[in-house]
Amino acid sequence: MVLKKLGIFALVTCLLFPASSVYGHGFGIDTISSVDVQGKKLSISVEMPMYFENDQDQITITATEDESKDNAKNVTFLIGLFHNDEMIFRNYFFAEDGILPIIVNPTQDDEIIIHGEQDSLLGAWHGTESGPIEITGPLFESGGLYNFEIEIRTLDEPTNIIENSTVYNADLSLIETVAFVQKDAENSDVEFRSKSYFDSISNFKYDSEAKQVTFEMPFDWSEKQMSHVSVVHVETHFPKNFTEFLTPSYSGNVNGIELFNSSVSIDDYSEDDERVVHLVMLQDHLRYLKNEMKKSEEPMPDNMTFTLSTSMENTFPLEAYTKSEDFKINLSWDPLEIEPGIDTNFVFTIRDGRTNEPMRSSDYTFVLIQNGEEIHRASGIAQVGGEFEKYTFTEDQTGPTIVKFENIRNTGQETEFSFVVVPEFGTIALLVLSVSILSVIFVTKRNSLSF
Repeated sequence: MVLKKLGIFALVTCLLFPASSVYGHGFGIDTISSVDVQGKKLSISVEMPMYFENDQDQITITATEDESKDNAKNVTFLIGLFHNDEMIFRNYFFAEDGILPIIVNPTQDDEIIIHGEQDSLLGAWHGTESGPIEITGPLFESGGLYNFEIEIRTLDEPTNIIENSTVYNADLSLIETVAFVQKDAENSDVEFRSKSYFDSISNFKYDSEAKQVTFEMPFDWSEKQMSHVSVVHVETHFPKNFTEFLTPSYSGNVNGIELFNSSVSIDDYSEDDERVVHLVMLQDHLRYLKNEMKKSEEPMPDNMTFTLSTSMENTFPLEAYTKSEDFKINLSWDPLEIEPGIDTNFVFTIRDGRTNEPMRSSDYTFVLIQNGEEIHRASGIAQVGGEFEKYTFTEDQTGPTIVKFENIRNTGQETEFSFVVVPEFGTIALLVLSVSILSVIFVTKRNSLSF
């Protein structure tokens, strides 16, 4: 096995990471609620760019009074940053208006250096007239969880020192994309990529005989940790032309326990040349897994061992949205086995992407593409929202094929599906999905589908 780090990093909070924001750039934020400081309730948030890819990015830590919703005044934070149980830095920082911006500048230097001014009371760092605090040095060098330990040491007045302060924790993840080169059934190299929005992936293996992927990730199953983990999300990427592992759907399990169907999603839309399989587990799923593991009476593990396997579940119609999600296309075909020399009816319905209602009098252009070249184009109007187009593939028209719907309702919007025609083995059909992540279908000569 060959492992290659791609150097693609991102920062995302473990607390507030909705699955819907998996594709976009944005901000990660972890909020610690009900912090009690001398009878006053505060909320502390740690915020940073979701993707940590610039020479300089900003971390912002804010203390807010729960009752008034105003920013706290004259706050001194004691902040420790830890990764893999090792301390990166631990220092005092002062925020007169409760907002602490810190410019982060990762470098190859051997030590952490803080640029700013220090007060005379606790030696707390604060910004200068020229700008906020800046920290340089070996910061965020690898992926995984980063823990912020935060204490409030002054509040309201700069000299109001809080004795016996409580330590609060905020956990955020540095996302790292790693490539793993594996062998297929013919002993050829296939590059998989793994992307984790939680912690680092290790021991990645592809089993060509079982047609499954396995990998591991550290995970703390204690209640203290799980209480503020809202989602665990990992992605497995592999080439779309790697037909050995292409399938209509995948089943997943963690530590031998099967995941819910809703936890496993296929995305052929986000990357031009790669399929992405998402494993997304919300907090209630994590608790379910923990309860199932307890039944074995074995010691609770300190990790997650994932298994991703091919599945042969079949579902028609296929569905795909346009990028704007204004329109949705349902697609089926008849006969189910698409073969050269046989008329194929592509049956489709154009629907409102929000209400799911068929859209009458819908203009469309139906296009078939193979090897980057059009082999068929037809325009029409779906008078009642539903329509069909007929095409007969020739003997030399096999292999990957894209079905594209262009200029839907004369808006310029489009979406597409794809399938691979392999006459001697049947038809492998793959849905190219929208960002909504929907479903795929696999049709073979030995399988039949019902509508």
